[in-house]
Amino acid sequence: MIKNGIWKFLAIGVLLSVPAQAQQAPAKAEAPAAPAVQTAAPKAPAHWTYEGEEGPAEWGAIDPAYAACKLGHEQSPIDIQNAQEAALESIQFDYKAAPLKVLDNGHTIVVNYAAGSSISVGGHKYELKQFHFHRPSEEKVNGKSFELVAHLVHADAEGKLAVVAVLFDKGAEQATVQSIWSHLPKEKKVETAAEGVTVNAADLLPAAHGYYTFMGSLTTPPCSEGVTWFVLKTPAAVSAAQVEAFSKIYPLNARPTQPLGSRIVKASK
Repeated sequence: MIKNGIWKFLAIGVLLSVPAQAQQAPAKAEAPAAPAVQTAAPKAPAHWTYEGEEGPAEWGAIDPAYAACKLGHEQSPIDIQNAQEAALESIQFDYKAAPLKVLDNGHTIVVNYAAGSSISVGGHKYELKQFHFHRPSEEKVNGKSFELVAHLVHADAEGKLAVVAVLFDKGAEQATVQSIWSHLPKEKKVETAAEGVTVNAADLLPAAHGYYTFMGSLTTPPCSEGVTWFVLKTPAAVSAAQVEAFSKIYPLNARPTQPLGSRIVKASK
């Protein structure tokens, strides 16, 4: 009897030492509700201008995404001086006619280009994506600026950019520029396709294709670096009336020249 009493006492003690919730079979846990997914709207790029409180001197402070405009060490444009002559590969232009698609993006006039046109330099190929204009020219050569410049923007298979800059002095009317000016959009930030009209970027180029080259950046925010620049030495011609027509829309849309720093500018022979 005593022995049986001891076992009952021990059994009761064990039962009392177990937490109450463990004395019952656990209820089947419910799967937690999936958290609500909140997708933030993409942040619009910060507004910037070419003058005033949002002008070039302030670009780097307007938005953290534009920090390179202030902190970068290879910024564009530059004043090309003391270029070192070198045995550089010539630029092989392979531009084809494309439908004319024009956009006024609020900062310049842009011609978006159809696929299939490119340049090759030393076997490296870049496809032409678009070209646009600045007044006066953003680049200077030995301190001299030009009436207008066209920037032909290219990208290679990895997305690395190369820009060919065509400088313009006043002279004869430029047929391709005139065709673009004749089909300018009536509304900003809305691309206009000129029905039945084509342009060929090759017609913007001067006859001689010698160039200066250096590493630089985009000349507008976010001022991203790693851009290869090819500035053609020989200016092309554009008429005074064509310069005036652009000036009515954008009298000044050129970033000031930036320090060269430790960069070396090379010139083809």
